[in-house]
Amino acid sequence: VVLMLLFYLVTVQSSKRVLRSAGSRCSSLKIVGSATFPVKVYVKVNHNSPCILCVTHHLRNLELIDPVFQWNGPAGSLSSENSNVQISPSGTLILRHFNLSGIYTCSIRYKLTAMQTDKNLTIKYFIYAYTDPKSYYEFTARYHAGPCNSYHNTSFEKALIQILNRLVGELSCEVTLIKAECHHVKMQRAGLQNVIFFTFSVACLDREKHNRPCHQSDCDASHRLKKAKHLLERFFKQQVAARRSFQQLSEIYYIEGTLQTVLIYHCYPGYGMNALAHPDCPECC
Repeated sequence: VVLMLLFYLVTVQSSKRVLRSAGSRCSSLKIVGSATFPVKVYVKVNHNSPCILCVTHHLRNLELIDPVFQWNGPAGSLSSENSNVQISPSGTLILRHFNLSGIYTCSIRYKLTAMQTDKNLTIKYFIYAYTDPKSYYEFTARYHAGPCNSYHNTSFEKALIQILNRLVGELSCEVTLIKAECHHVKMQRAGLQNVIFFTFSVACLDREKHNRPCHQSDCDASHRLKKAKHLLERFFKQQVAARRSFQQLSEIYYIEGTLQTVLIYHCYPGYGMNALAHPDCPECC
């Protein structure tokens, strides 16, 4: 009866100056350094950096004679001979397909007048590679169950996750069981009952990796995830309605009002979010 009810439900629905860049042109975004503190820059992984200038705000408004620029990164000297590095004659740096976080410095030697001796200044940048966080929904729900040692509970757990995966499969989303625990619960104004506490998640799969074509908004993971969430929530609402329409009460059934949903953000291995260290980009991985 329990499995018939579940399958029935499925068939009726189917810094001080901080800038962040995912690849900008100089005409729209230029980063100016400081002589007193490192400027933080956040660049999306495998994207181009904005234009990073080898001047301070003060120097930018002055006429510099015979300026010489030298950029250095975590791996040493930077040169336009590297296809991933572009340095203009005026010392502006663009990092292409960026993936190496660290300290980047620009040393500039210049004169303010032709008769003056050379002046030297080193400008420091902290450039961080970031990715957007992934997200998933975590669901918790309770089911009235038979005896906690009954094999029917285990069979039901497997069947439930399979059915939920069928619901969201067309969206290239996946439901994963995190845990299912059976407990004896003393209900309000009632005796002891056996209750299964379910915790499961739904997350989007990479459609390109799974050779699933997509069009326009269907490619957007957040759109698909929200749609999957809606389908799952509707499924549990329909369980309540369907149970009321069945005269025979099954042993295992969803307890109305126990479904809870939380949106969780997480980063790829090797990345993390730290709002204290990066208050200007707290959502960056």
